[in-house]
Amino acid sequence: MGLYNSAPEGAEVYRNPILAMDLSDPDAIRVGEDYYLVASSFTYLPGVPVLHSKDLVHWRQISWCVSALPFARYAQPCHGAGAWAPAIRWHDGLFYVYIPLPDEGIFVTTAADPAGPWSPLHCVWQGKGWIDPCPFWDDDGAAYLVHAFARSRCGIKHRIDVCAMSPDGMRLLDQGTEVFNDPVRHPTMEGPKMYRRDGWYYIFAPAGGVGTGWQTVLRARSPLGPYEDKIVLHQGATPVNGPHQGAWVDTPDGADWFLHFQERGVYGRVLHLQPMTWADGWPAMGEKPNSQGVGQPVLSHPLPLPDKGSDFSMACDDDFSGPDLALQWQWQANPQRRWYDLDGGLRLHILPCVRDRSLLWYLPNVLSQTPQAWAFTMEASLTLEDREEGDEAGIAVLGHSYSALALQRDASGRRLVLYRGAVTQPTAQGEAEEETVRAVPYPGDRVTLRLHFFQGGSVTYGYLRPDGTEEVLTGSFYAGPSSWSGARPALFARNVRNVPGGDGRFHRVRFTP
Repeated sequence: MGLYNSAPEGAEVYRNPILAMDLSDPDAIRVGEDYYLVASSFTYLPGVPVLHSKDLVHWRQISWCVSALPFARYAQPCHGAGAWAPAIRWHDGLFYVYIPLPDEGIFVTTAADPAGPWSPLHCVWQGKGWIDPCPFWDDDGAAYLVHAFARSRCGIKHRIDVCAMSPDGMRLLDQGTEVFNDPVRHPTMEGPKMYRRDGWYYIFAPAGGVGTGWQTVLRARSPLGPYEDKIVLHQGATPVNGPHQGAWVDTPDGADWFLHFQERGVYGRVLHLQPMTWADGWPAMGEKPNSQGVGQPVLSHPLPLPDKGSDFSMACDDDFSGPDLALQWQWQANPQRRWYDLDGGLRLHILPCVRDRSLLWYLPNVLSQTPQAWAFTMEASLTLEDREEGDEAGIAVLGHSYSALALQRDASGRRLVLYRGAVTQPTAQGEAEEETVRAVPYPGDRVTLRLHFFQGGSVTYGYLRPDGTEEVLTGSFYAGPSSWSGARPALFARNVRNVPGGDGRFHRVRFTP
């Protein structure tokens, strides 16, 4: 079950964020009485999660859109690259998810059922720097794709283009038309989502940057413009900095809502829900509009729909009893079945890193998940089935500043080793350094490790003694955000001498507030 509940049972209101977990660049749709949401996943794979809700407040994950990325480079971690802001649409009985890879192009996957299976990625446009695509099918059958640009890849950061697209959504018919570009008033415009209402074409697009920007809406009488613009949501007097890109959805009875993210440092980009109405042909979001009609985010609000929370929550605990890994887990690169076995637990095989050292930032076969609370304890029970000196298995919090605790075999026996790591060059492959902070002898091959994550991002570690009490190890570590994402609790098995070894067998992982 998930750790964070924005609307406790029996409550008549929800509080923002509705999910205190990293769901960067969300997009969502309603099909009948069901809501589906997708988000970025970057280097973590499988990628592009699909979440399902009945009430817009409580969600559960039902699938991944991407099992692997179709390029050799993703056999290794590509931090900050990979699957960026996706868009989901339902058209003519089929679900479409458009996914940009900023270095490779724009891709689409489809499914008859959002729980999958999803089709292999199909390239819609090959190239570098086009991001944040969103398809749009007009009433006359014409199809379009709106997108933004990544300055880090092509030097552009404030322009929105619209391309003609084939009606089946599989290819672009032209190189696009620039429909908006105002770098003075709306710098760093991105994340466009296209809609139609009452004869107007709308593009919802945030501007001003993730941490400090605002939500802008463009409108025109034609898909290709000319577009006029209006800021509709900003931080105002709230702590919700830079309310950023998201999705307009409605309820079956016609009420309108807006889902968006907020950047929260070590926690990544967390999900918010805003009430939305219309005035003079423009959307009005949040509450307390100023004299220009710009609203600010609500911190709490009456529920949009009857509470379905008892049926919807995000998983985090695992006893590894299923036939395959549970949906909450992701690797740092394209998954390979040779990395693990599930046979009465999770057996992570100790394999050498292709780079010169087996640092956690370099290893593709590190297994992690997105945290779901401001503070939590992660407990993992494991057995080190060592074969070589330097074999170890343990738990970690990964980011540009990271830490870990492992049970290790050394020349004199087994010991618990506490590590501190730092990313010194946060590029796709990047450079990192690790150091041993403390090592203490340990008498056996089985241990229960604990990771205590405190609000704000400080982390301590401990382990359970034979009598069940905890020995907390001296030292507090800062968990830093990762490349475009938050810090992530992780499981790993490696050999510190970077040679093939034995296994780390994980029996159970549990999270508690």
